[in-house]
Amino acid sequence: MAFPPLREEVDLIDGPSLSDGQPSWTLHDPVRNLFFRIDWPTFEVLQRWVLGDVGAIADDISTGTTLQLHDEDVSAVVEFMVNNELVQVSGIQAPRQMAYRWAKMRGGAWQWILHHYLFFRIPLLKPDAWLTRWMPVAEAFYSRAFVVMTAVALAYGLSNVFRQWDRFFGSLVDTLNWDGIWSYGIAVVVVKLMHELGHAFTAKRYGCRVPTIGVAFLVMCPLAYTDTNETWRLKDRMQRLHVACAGILTELMIAAWATLAWSLLPDGGLRSAVFFLATTTWVTTLAVNASPFLRFDGYFILSDALDLPNLHARSFALARWKLREWLFDLQEPVPEFFKPAMRRALIAFAWVTWIHRLVVFIGIAVLVYVSVFKLLGVFLFGVEIVWFVLSPIRSEVHEWRKRWAEIRNRPRSVWSALGGLCLLLLTVIPWPGRISASAMLHPAEVWPVFAPSGAIIRQLPYKEGDEVSAGAQLLSLHVPDLAMRGTALQVKLEQSRWQAAASTLDEEFRKRLLIHQQNLVTTQAEVAGLRAEQSQYEPRAPFAGRLRDMDPDLHVGQWVSRKEKLAVLVKEDGRWVLETWLEESAVQRLRQGDSAVFRTDNVFCAVVKASVTSIDKDASRVLLRPELSSMYGGHILTRARNGQLIPESAIYRVTLTPEAVPSELMHQSWRGQLVLHGRWEAPVWHYIRQGVMVLVRELGF
Repeated sequence: MAFPPLREEVDLIDGPSLSDGQPSWTLHDPVRNLFFRIDWPTFEVLQRWVLGDVGAIADDISTGTTLQLHDEDVSAVVEFMVNNELVQVSGIQAPRQMAYRWAKMRGGAWQWILHHYLFFRIPLLKPDAWLTRWMPVAEAFYSRAFVVMTAVALAYGLSNVFRQWDRFFGSLVDTLNWDGIWSYGIAVVVVKLMHELGHAFTAKRYGCRVPTIGVAFLVMCPLAYTDTNETWRLKDRMQRLHVACAGILTELMIAAWATLAWSLLPDGGLRSAVFFLATTTWVTTLAVNASPFLRFDGYFILSDALDLPNLHARSFALARWKLREWLFDLQEPVPEFFKPAMRRALIAFAWVTWIHRLVVFIGIAVLVYVSVFKLLGVFLFGVEIVWFVLSPIRSEVHEWRKRWAEIRNRPRSVWSALGGLCLLLLTVIPWPGRISASAMLHPAEVWPVFAPSGAIIRQLPYKEGDEVSAGAQLLSLHVPDLAMRGTALQVKLEQSRWQAAASTLDEEFRKRLLIHQQNLVTTQAEVAGLRAEQSQYEPRAPFAGRLRDMDPDLHVGQWVSRKEKLAVLVKEDGRWVLETWLEESAVQRLRQGDSAVFRTDNVFCAVVKASVTSIDKDASRVLLRPELSSMYGGHILTRARNGQLIPESAIYRVTLTPEAVPSELMHQSWRGQLVLHGRWEAPVWHYIRQGVMVLVRELGF
């Protein structure tokens, strides 16, 4: 039976030599503007296509060339041509076959919606004629003189930025607001437009047609694109590499000149504009476009530099083959031959790409989730995870199913199954509930002594370590403003008393008797309030104890600031308390009476056994023990706001009672590491519980 005829409009173009030295050719489908790289055996099959028989073609190639092909090799080429629609479809079944292929490619309605939600393109411009007209102008930017000038501008601009680093960093901080975000957005648009023009002009310079420039949407995030498929016509891979690098080089050129302009321009709007261009270009170029793990410029640069088209697909095929060999020892042939070093590098590249994509796709899923209302956000989050994360896993499992008859007979499969079972058991078998956290060991009753406001020390009867009886005055502070107010109020009080007493002696005063009496009562209340305020500057011990943490440099006549801690009164009755704050997942594993071990951070490294006494039911809005904040070496993530430490997540206070505190720790509070022994729990239940809690919270159940 004759093969279907090849499509007449498909071009055959000479390609570059492959890495193994054999020649290659490129098939160009002008209708879809697609290119297919073929090797020497495929080319020989296409030359003998008119023979129309698999065996005849294989025999003729083996006889007339040095190649030795089998029927399976020829059948693979035929299947490739048919599947990629490079042959003519004729006969009464042709419309039905084309409709079936279109439906299969398009998928169902839901699949079409999800695919176009995840990624779609909108062509905006047909720039080929415009590029041809402006090419003479663009040639100036490819000259060696301009490249040297740009390098000099970059070096001089960066040196000036380093000399003015404080101003540069200050400008960066000042732009972190809504106006700055809009300016950065405009800068990104301008830079990306120039980026795409860099690709387009470079492709045009090598004689390629540039059919479209447009915008692509990746999960509704706009990305500019330029159709440079025509570069597959280029036989010289260095020319293709130049086109791939053109976008990044254009952005670096903009960054170099913008950095120089910022260092030379005076303050003003123009300097702010070039600052946005400089910072935006450096970040987007180096952090995004240069990455080879997604299909951005870095990927195509690496692909052309290695002369490995379809780098991701080929490295993924090698990595999947290696994974099956590790797990099952199927001894299948390598999908593609490479030198051992290159093969290992491609497999490692595939694994790094998978991990990078996993992180990026989960980040995209979270971004989509928070960008819309809750119900739709949960649904779209699930779509992202299923499409980008679970779908590739399902495809690989499908390949295992096709090889199941061979997999189950391989000895290594048994060991892999046992290993997988062990890993599964490790997630479902309860583990000891050891919870580690920083904690504070301190006396049960302490009373801080501090200055209510700025004041002068007038009396200091006690020093560090002195015993104090209940009710004793710990110190006396003098506030000149309070003293002046007291003198003025005393004068006002005497005047009010005289006026009230004299009201009975004069007719005119008697008419104002009630007013004078009211003034007297008001003044007496003001005096009482002032005395109460003055009493705060003469603190008295609420209980008997010992003064600790007193600054040895305190002396009479010294100024102290507002809220400055001067000392701590410790009640030495032998009762001590351990305090820590834990997240909800840890608190759920604790019960009253659970044991714990505390080790101090000091040179003594004392060990104290304790038991859980109480667990707060409500989360703490403020961290009352700054020593436990991550800012000061603790375990709790906090942020400072209005002079307080606010926890980044919900935390609950846990109080413990120590069994016995060593004597060397009795003189002050101590921070250390606390290990609590909670109930045993399987690791998988922690994640299940967290997921259910998130769903319940976000769906509003």
